[in-house]
Amino acid sequence: MGLIHQYRNNGYNIVLDINSGCIHVVDEVVYETVALLDQGKDKEEILESLRGKFPEGDIQTALEECEELIEGGMLFTEDIYKEAIQNFTRHETVVKALCLHIAHDCNLACRYCFAEEGEYHGHRELMSYEVGKQALDFLIANSGSRRNLEVDFFGGEPLMNWKVVKELVRYGREQEKLHDKNFRFTLTTNGVALNDEIMEFCNREMGNVVLSVDGRKEVHDFMRPFPKGAGSYDLILPKFQKFAESRNQDKYYVRGTFTRHNLDFSKDVLHLADLGFKQISVEPVVAPDEAEYSLREEDLPIIFEEYDKLAREMIVREKEGRGFNFFHFMIDLTGGPCVYKRLSGCGSGTEYLAVTPWGDLYPCHQFVGEEKFKMGDVFHGIQAPEIREEFSHCNVYTKEKCKECFARFYCSGGCAANSYNFHGTIQDAYDIGCELQRKRIECAIMLKAALAEE
Repeated sequence: MGLIHQYRNNGYNIVLDINSGCIHVVDEVVYETVALLDQGKDKEEILESLRGKFPEGDIQTALEECEELIEGGMLFTEDIYKEAIQNFTRHETVVKALCLHIAHDCNLACRYCFAEEGEYHGHRELMSYEVGKQALDFLIANSGSRRNLEVDFFGGEPLMNWKVVKELVRYGREQEKLHDKNFRFTLTTNGVALNDEIMEFCNREMGNVVLSVDGRKEVHDFMRPFPKGAGSYDLILPKFQKFAESRNQDKYYVRGTFTRHNLDFSKDVLHLADLGFKQISVEPVVAPDEAEYSLREEDLPIIFEEYDKLAREMIVREKEGRGFNFFHFMIDLTGGPCVYKRLSGCGSGTEYLAVTPWGDLYPCHQFVGEEKFKMGDVFHGIQAPEIREEFSHCNVYTKEKCKECFARFYCSGGCAANSYNFHGTIQDAYDIGCELQRKRIECAIMLKAALAEE
């Protein structure tokens, strides 16, 4: 029927009602009863099928419990938003976030960098204050009545253009008072140029900071070296620890990438946790098949086991009072999948745009340099509305691979750039990414179930 997803993990029998987001941790008899109901079996057929395996009274009770859940809208629920998608995609789009490529330059030479040492298929350049100022003006002018706006200072390496970052924050603070807006600034950095002055400024002005580190020293130094080959771990690690502490272990996260060279990435996550970091993200590399470090289909069983290992260890640590957040296991299960997110996804190309150092607009940072996706510039606005239109109609209801996937309302169709890079269209999905997303959601639900027992 495609309305539920069932799985077993770490001793838990879990039933997810896909459309409502309701999660049920059940015993064996209910688990098997639900499976038979999903096959379209009626009461008598279920009794016949399970008789001899479970006491008849338990089967009857399981059937009654399932009936109550169905009547209560918590099991086998229909998707009530499917018909609303047409109206949603016609709503007026406002821009609420910009990714400012403040520096197309970098002081590291990371092996997996999609930006080619910050150059993005082009040349090295730093954003001028004038271009950045115009970008903020564009955001204000195109944000409609939305008050809260977000600006991410990105690169390359943003600290290579730190003076302009500070000037733009100052300008933004002036403008938010004049236009009744509230800017939330964020910064992504590799930490090489990080110092006390920068940390103090960020702690005053940045709503979030992303600190790039891949985990264990040998893993990090192999994938994130300086251009001449030396590793960067020993330089950045103490600074990142100090920065995280100065932010009270909140409103930041350390972000790593795992590749085929460290399929045992749970060790990297736990290494970062052991160093004291409480907000951690270690994410799978997305790379062409020919790249020697790219993930392959045959790697999936190993990666799945790593996610299971990590989830089990996180339960232990949480119960011992030394828990931490792992970005990919953080899903909100309290109110079911967010209706807005299930329809809009990440907002790239519509609500969220990337700005190059010279002011060109692209759907997101991963499309920068792909000339066919250039949408306009911050001086003249959107000049290719057909691109925005294409992105606004990209959702889980238009993608064939999403229609039967239980995870569709949690990932909202996945990354458009990954789809384009692997299939030549934003209306497809990166298959290995989908497999990993499904596994992470299963682990996240199990983790919540285990901790709810306390």
